[in-house]
Amino acid sequence: MADIALKINGRQVTVPEGYTILEAAETVGIEIPRLCYLKDVHKFGSCRVCNVEVKGAKALQPACMVAAANGMEVFTNSPRARRARKVMVELLLSDHNCDCLHCERSLRCELQELARQVGVTEARFEGEQNFGGIDVSESITRDMTKCVLCRRCVSACGNIQEVGILSASNRGFTTEISPAAGLPIGSTNCTFCGQCTVVCPVGALKETSHRERVWKALANPDKYVVVQPAPAVRSSIGECFGMEPGEAFTGKLAAALRRLGFDKVFDTNWAADLTIMEEGTEFLTRVREHLTGGKSVLPMMTSCSPGWIKYIENHYPDELDHLSTCKSPHMMFGAVIKSYYAKKISKKPEDMFVVSIMPCTAKKTEIARHEMKNDGYPNVDAVLTVRELADMIRDAGIDFTALPDEQFDDPLGLSTGAADIFGITGGVMGAALRTVYEIITGRELPFPNLHVSPIVGLDRIKEAFIKLDNVRPEWAAAEGLEIRVAVTSGLAGAKQLMEQIKAGTSAYHFIEVMGCPGGCITGGGQPRSKDVTETRKLRMKALYKEDEGKKLRKSHENPDIIAFYKEWGEINGHASHEYLHTHYVPRGIYNELTDETFTVRR
Repeated sequence: MADIALKINGRQVTVPEGYTILEAAETVGIEIPRLCYLKDVHKFGSCRVCNVEVKGAKALQPACMVAAANGMEVFTNSPRARRARKVMVELLLSDHNCDCLHCERSLRCELQELARQVGVTEARFEGEQNFGGIDVSESITRDMTKCVLCRRCVSACGNIQEVGILSASNRGFTTEISPAAGLPIGSTNCTFCGQCTVVCPVGALKETSHRERVWKALANPDKYVVVQPAPAVRSSIGECFGMEPGEAFTGKLAAALRRLGFDKVFDTNWAADLTIMEEGTEFLTRVREHLTGGKSVLPMMTSCSPGWIKYIENHYPDELDHLSTCKSPHMMFGAVIKSYYAKKISKKPEDMFVVSIMPCTAKKTEIARHEMKNDGYPNVDAVLTVRELADMIRDAGIDFTALPDEQFDDPLGLSTGAADIFGITGGVMGAALRTVYEIITGRELPFPNLHVSPIVGLDRIKEAFIKLDNVRPEWAAAEGLEIRVAVTSGLAGAKQLMEQIKAGTSAYHFIEVMGCPGGCITGGGQPRSKDVTETRKLRMKALYKEDEGKKLRKSHENPDIIAFYKEWGEINGHASHEYLHTHYVPRGIYNELTDETFTVRR
């Protein structure tokens, strides 16, 4: 691709053909204010905050949309551009609920930051305000009084996830971003993946908070409060306190949770190892049935991601038998805490309160599902996103950066490297194959990780073919079998794989689907980032480093898991199927197959 040369603010700039003015300016350290634009996610030009002056052009030009051209002269800070930019921000504020002191995004709001940047010091424009209502579901809260119509959420939902439940309705001043017919989001085929909450620049879209219910439980002397953080949390929590992505802060995370007052600080990673034992055995059972001419349903698909589960229930309700029956790791953990562990410490299930720290907003809906109860009690009582946990740590006056590294509590805090990679696309599959391959062949898997590109693009599916040879005698029927597996993250890739299954053309035995692009490392509850792609790569690097640094890297080698099954019973046995496995609900694209709704209030 040829290079082009232009001038920006009098500086000579050379960039590849196809760069926009905004991208060209960034190569020489010139930042052009913007609001609706978000790298690799959304480019629409609706806010016009990035308008610049181009020599020879009659009108100001949106820098995020206009391609740089040879000989072009651009002025990003001319009086005309600065004046127009300020007016655009003032007009946005005139139609915005500026009750900033009560907004969760205060001091972390892109509109607030932008107003300071362009020099807005007073509210010059007053008039009618087009304020919508507040829509609360189990996972996501929509406050349309704060929406700036940037349409980032529309792009994240429609273009990246290809679910498309959000769109602009009405015209002009009455334009509103909402589900079809203004329905509450909890009654639609939303997967609650929360990608819309990650990209929203203001407080219009956010997770439905569980902070107060957790504070209340911690203050209740009659509650034994247990906490468990997911694998991906340790790779991102530091970002909430000014630390650069790329490092896992596992020890500080454990220390912070202990100082918040939890009675026990366990680790979802332990349950990730447990999940591999259950899911791996389930897959082996299906393969054995397949080899002996049985009617096992293949490909088997992972069931760790509740956003993906909701997607298949809505869009492919006739294909639910392809899902593993395993609960997700944190739900397994909750079931173990309220049964096995409660008995060990002589507590009743109703006295236990289980809190999950998750990178995911869909987990909040997951814990409200009827299928996620045992003995009449929910497996998990509250889910905090990484953002919510960070707010609680600040609220408690804890200096996260100064905390010492501490360990998780025994006996449910020890995990292997296989559990760490659960937070990365390809991680569940990689962890499962480490165990499955060794059970069949007696040897270690030649490649322990399925490295999957974290960049969202057309190549959404990663596949691997694993030849089984020199197998153990009890697996003689598998000699020469080529196990075919596929991995995808983001629901657009899931759609491609499901269409193959629906058409009967799927070539795979085992498929991993994670609901968010890149996996849990970029879940809907993670810290927000202005460079999604680069942050995703760095978080992925942090979890691979955790895995590689551990002595034990296969779930079936975890001594605490081995000890657990000696008391619990056999893998995939009676107790496992009662507490660790579940079923799914056919819903249909319009939820016409169920009466269940996840709307909290309207």
